[in-house]
Amino acid sequence: MSLNRGKVLDAALRLADEQGLAALSMRKVAAAVGVEAMSLYNHVSNKGDLLDGLTARVFEEVDVPDPALPWESRVRLLADGLYASFARHPVVVRALAAQDANPRSAGALRVIDALLHALLDAGLSEEATARAYRSLLGMLFGSVLTGTAGGVAAKAERAEPVGAYFRRMATPSELPSLHRVLPALESGDCVQDFEYQLNLLIGGLGSAS
Repeated sequence: MSLNRGKVLDAALRLADEQGLAALSMRKVAAAVGVEAMSLYNHVSNKGDLLDGLTARVFEEVDVPDPALPWESRVRLLADGLYASFARHPVVVRALAAQDANPRSAGALRVIDALLHALLDAGLSEEATARAYRSLLGMLFGSVLTGTAGGVAAKAERAEPVGAYFRRMATPSELPSLHRVLPALESGDCVQDFEYQLNLLIGGLGSAS
């Protein structure tokens, strides 16, 4: 089976998912596809191109909705699609948040363009569209990173777990609001929180247009 850029990027993405970006190397990717490292340079220019390419693959997993749908539906479909794809590949979210990678492919740009199109159709100016887009990405990154943080590294030991510390300190007399809301904070779900945030964002955009 002949090697191509897509196969190289898919292999790199699998390795990144399994071992993290810090462990990703051209040598490991080459071994995963059964070639010598030098052969990869026929398909990727360098390590940066590799990172950009595997990041683009994550965006390309998202289906672009029918442009005839209402803008609210398109924003929701794209946001949910990006959340699902990012959650499958949180290592890419960490690279995006650190600005170590960018989604450079025609397919990835089509997803971004579709999201911007939906925001413009909400009646926003170009500046407001850019702000809404950045806000949405921030929500996506935050929700995915929070939901997957437990698998990133071994947690440092504490004499008292953080939950126990908060429950001990948040007394009704000293910190009444934290005491009241703490059970809900502890029982929160990242997926539900993202949907709640998305509802707030879409509602706010609708009232602003």
